[in-house]
Amino acid sequence: MPSFCATLINDTETEHFLSELVAPLGTAANIPGGRLNINIVSDDDFNAFVRGGEDVFIYTGLLKQIKNPDALVAVVAHELGHTIGGHMAQLSARMDAEMKRTMLIQALGIGLMVAGGNPSLGAGVLAGSSGVATQSMLAFSRDEERIADNLGIDLMIQSGQNPNGFITVFEQMNDLTGELENTINPNRINHPLTRERLKNAREYIAEHAPDYRAPNTTTRDARYELVRAKLIGYLDDAKTVLTKYPYTDKSDSALYARAIANMRGGNLDGARMGVETLISRNPNNGYFYELLGDIEYQFGHYDDSVHAYEKSLSLIDNAPQIETALALVLSERKKPGDISRAIELSKHVVLTEPTPLAYWVLARCYGDADSGRHAWAMAEYHAMRGDTDKSVEYARRAQKYLKKNDPEYIKAGDLIK
Repeated sequence: MPSFCATLINDTETEHFLSELVAPLGTAANIPGGRLNINIVSDDDFNAFVRGGEDVFIYTGLLKQIKNPDALVAVVAHELGHTIGGHMAQLSARMDAEMKRTMLIQALGIGLMVAGGNPSLGAGVLAGSSGVATQSMLAFSRDEERIADNLGIDLMIQSGQNPNGFITVFEQMNDLTGELENTINPNRINHPLTRERLKNAREYIAEHAPDYRAPNTTTRDARYELVRAKLIGYLDDAKTVLTKYPYTDKSDSALYARAIANMRGGNLDGARMGVETLISRNPNNGYFYELLGDIEYQFGHYDDSVHAYEKSLSLIDNAPQIETALALVLSERKKPGDISRAIELSKHVVLTEPTPLAYWVLARCYGDADSGRHAWAMAEYHAMRGDTDKSVEYARRAQKYLKKNDPEYIKAGDLIK
């Protein structure tokens, strides 16, 4: 059962969209509301898996290659089918152990890189780490794969999703692997050939959902294209971005990908021109203001960056990554009230969705003026990055300055144990 240390992508727009996309599957699978968690793995493999029945891991290679959201839902439905079929029960303990390994988490956004424990200006990502590890897709028997496909189709039918997504994804997989599979003896492998799965899916859907009519998904599909464009803009090189989104393409998704690629490549004027066009077309899209905030920050235009992030937060609920970005800019601008606002934002993030960068910004805001809380925040930062020695060192330093009844003193003690 192969495993590896991988990189998780943290991005509010992508996570919000994918969570909405697969939520109906969770309901159909009797998973309590809000318990189906989306994790995005930065890897070009055409892959996904579900751990523990609730944690969905989707590879960026899958997102970048699958152009139809119905097909993406089908992949997740198949993985949930394995869970419903009990195919993973015997491996759950092993997987829990694997998931405790350290992973790197990168957040698409402001254009910072955290490397070697010292956050500094870089290009394209915010990086940190957490105590999570990932597991590659497990190999199941041919019968179990067929059962998981059928259960996945059932989930899509029950949740009102388009079961023909299975046909779409198998057709795309067959295009990718068909020639290679023609050289394989199907009796010598534990996965069914893609063409067998495609045939089974067509027959099963024809039998169980012969009258299905897909609803209008224009808005959903457009959002998916923006998510794909964002990932491609951040993760692919500039030449690849322009191949996929040439200048002749004036769509929102093309403008988005090129603006991000321009920002990453240092063409800030071109990036800002692109995102301003997007905002003029879509004045209520908070994620375009987020990107504008990133660009203005790299220009060193702190006032404009703060304004863009505040506008973004006024349009998007539950956006800890954007809150962290705003807190970082405020901690650098340091106008009256900026530090207290940055502390407020960072505290909210560490309570709702803690990240290493949020703790680092909190430590920066406390600074020498509050050495105890500064040291505690740095202890938490290093703990999230997996550096136990540094974490304990800062935790002990924090307790020297804090009172024993201070919450941070108690939290520091938890890190020392």
